[in-house]
Amino acid sequence: MSTGKAPGKLYLAGEYAVVETGFPAVIASVNQYVTARVTESENGGTIQSKNLNKELIHWNRQGTELVFDDTESQLQYILTAIKFVERYALEKQKKLAYYDLLVTSELDSKDGKKFGLGSSAAVTVAVVKALGDFYQLELSEMDVYKLASIAHLSVQGNGSLGDIAASAFGGIVAYKSPDRNWVFNMVRNHSLGKLLKLNWPNLRIDPLTLPKELELVVGWTGSPASTSILVDRIALTKAQKVEKYQHFLKSSRQNVEKLIEGFKNNDAELIKEMISHNRKILTDLANFSNVHIETKLLTKLCDIAEKLGGAAKTSGAGGGDCGIVIGNKNINIATLKSEWEKVGITPLPLKIGDIIEHA
Repeated sequence: MSTGKAPGKLYLAGEYAVVETGFPAVIASVNQYVTARVTESENGGTIQSKNLNKELIHWNRQGTELVFDDTESQLQYILTAIKFVERYALEKQKKLAYYDLLVTSELDSKDGKKFGLGSSAAVTVAVVKALGDFYQLELSEMDVYKLASIAHLSVQGNGSLGDIAASAFGGIVAYKSPDRNWVFNMVRNHSLGKLLKLNWPNLRIDPLTLPKELELVVGWTGSPASTSILVDRIALTKAQKVEKYQHFLKSSRQNVEKLIEGFKNNDAELIKEMISHNRKILTDLANFSNVHIETKLLTKLCDIAEKLGGAAKTSGAGGGDCGIVIGNKNINIATLKSEWEKVGITPLPLKIGDIIEHA
């Protein structure tokens, strides 16, 4: 049996700006995972993702293509990850096999609500890793990132792919998204082997370490948000309010570059200062775009944390989902969580995920 594990993610800074090529973000993986398990079978295979569909989906082959009884749209990330890993396996002269694929996730609540931890990205990465192991493709973290990004773009058509980077590399990463148009064109015209070897224009993934005296605390509002809808609304603003949007991008870049400097210099105070400042930058974006990024509950989450000495902000697209706090280890976590619970915020037992060591 071959297994692939991929962590969920939380944005620490750089949301919205990161969708523009070359603008930085800082993203943390978390210690909740999607796991994909591949077991060889004969004369047909199955796919089951207990969080997406309860029924087994049976598949067969027509030549090298997979043929399905049923194509659930929710399974498109899994199916597309399979497609590209197998295309790469064929380039490597591997013989395609039948197998049963089981995907399980810790990234949703018990009643199925999403926490906003990037589950589709983690599913894609976990499947790429499991099948890469199954076909003995010896994929590096960057190979996993690139294959999962190609699959993700094929389904979604847009996005920064930052959640893919966090899931593929683990730990905390400083990230700049690649030129996605270049990726689309290369996929159409070149082998995957060539595409994995090339440096992708503008792409940067650098590991960062949180200073020992700081810790991450995460609260969940219980209200899932639609990242794609919120990002589309910001895109509309970008076209209508060019000057203000450009000012937002410049402010975000300066802020995140200073935050990265804080990580690299082990400067806890600078990190907290930049996290707090990133909240203000996102508030300005929300105000001029009329997009509701920081909901009332997220405002309460951040204000409570700041009163206790933490630096707090929304994580990701906002509009619900999670808020994050970066605080010194002497911050009163018990009081913070108690105050959150009083107003209906659920503290999540999340820590920063392990850095993924390449075998």
